[in-house]
Parts: sequence; C-alpha cells; structure tokens
Amino acid sequence: MTSSRIHPSAVIAADATLGAGVQVGAYAVIGAGVEIGDNTRIGAHCTIEGPTRIGRDNVFHGHAAIGGEPQDKKYRGERVELEIGDGNVIREFVTINRGTGDGGGITRIGHRNWILAYSHIAHDCRVGDDCVFSNNATLAGHVTVGNNVILSGFAGVHQFCRIGDHAFIGMGAFVNGDVPPFLMIAQEKYARPRGINAEGLKRRGFDGERIAAIKRAYRALYMGDAKLDEAKAELAEIASGSDDVRAFLDFIEAGERPLLR
Repeated sequence: MTSSRIHPSAVIAADATLGAGVQVGAYAVIGAGVEIGDNTRIGAHCTIEGPTRIGRDNVFHGHAAIGGEPQDKKYRGERVELEIGDGNVIREFVTINRGTGDGGGITRIGHRNWILAYSHIAHDCRVGDDCVFSNNATLAGHVTVGNNVILSGFAGVHQFCRIGDHAFIGMGAFVNGDVPPFLMIAQEKYARPRGINAEGLKRRGFDGERIAAIKRAYRALYMGDAKLDEAKAELAEIASGSDDVRAFLDFIEAGERPLLR
C-alpha cells in the first residue's frame, strides 16, 4: 500500500492489495481478496467485497457496493469473482455483483465506463468499454453489453439478453430481447426499435456511407414484411460491402434469445 492515502476510519482486509496512489475514503470497507490498481479512488462509505480485481484510474463515489454476492438462489458460496477494468467512473449507490458458479463464475466490466447513481449490474454480466449507464439503469443476470452503449435512466434489461455495440436504449425502456448493434430503442409497453443511433454514430466518426449501409440494414430487418430468414438474406447482401452490417448480421446469428423486433 505504498503511497496510498487511506482514511484512518477505513477498514481494509489484511490480504487486500492496493496499488500506488490509491485513495480510500472515510468508513470505506475493502474486503478479503480485493485487488485495486494504481491511482484508483474509493469514496466514503463504499464497500468492495472479494474476490474482486479492479484496474487503475477508477473512481468510486460514496456508498457504492461492489463485488457483493450474486442475487441468485442457486448460489451456494462457491468462489466467484468480479473484474473491473481501467478508467471507470462508478457513482453513488451503484451495485455490481460477482458471478455465479453456473454462469461462468465472473462478472466483467471493461474500461472507461460511466455507471451513474443507483445503477445495478447483476451476476455474470459482461459490459464492454465506453458505455454510459444513466441513473437507475439495471441489468439482470447474464446480460452482455457491447462497446459504446448508452442505457438511459430507468432502463432495464432482461436476463440473458445482449445489447450490441453503439446501441442507445431510451429512458424507461424494458428490454426483453436481443438488441442488434447501432439501434435506438424506445418504450411502449415493452421496448421497441425506433431507428438507428445515427447521432451517436456521427459523434464517433462514422461517415455517411457507413451510416447509410446501417440504415439499409435496419430497413431490411424492421420496416418491411419480410420474415426473419428473408431479412437475413437481404442483410447478407448488404454485408458484402459493409463491415458494420456484417457485424450486425453476425450479432443476430449468434443469438440464443428472441430478437427484439
């Protein structure tokens, strides 16, 4: 714990490992089997339970509860883990649980994500890089979220669903199927597609040609009367000239749950 700054009221397990420059605030609890990388800041009253590995340059704001046991009745105390990458911002009262033995044993969060207040990431989830979870966004168990995904406030995702890269989930949307890359999802009774996330793609450097191909793919899948197999055949044609549409089609082909359509 060389060069770390630890508040005297913090409780740190004897076998916890803290990198250089780590800061731990008042009344925080760092449990057994926790590893924290350089220059990470742990706010007041945070709880981090292990086994949990946290990378460098993360910020955990007050009262976050990280690495707790999975909320799964099948859990019987087996060794399960949480892994968090670098440069994430975890705001107040966020909860992130470890994995389950039957679900792969680990929950993984990537790099540079913003997880805002009261969000919940359940057991065995996989979250990529550069995502934003607005306040009260919730993932059930075994959800996979790609890169550059935005979940708006109070959005919820059903267990085992997948959210593809660059998708935008609108406020209060309840997602109960797989969401292909690039889509915008909005709420009716349940979440439904509402076009592609064109503005987000522009901000990330997608040019007009790439966006046009993605729009064609969206129309093929969502705006006609074609059955899914027919739509996939049209997507395959478009994918011959677009890596983005190829990723869109590959996502669909890999799914085990029904497609949100």
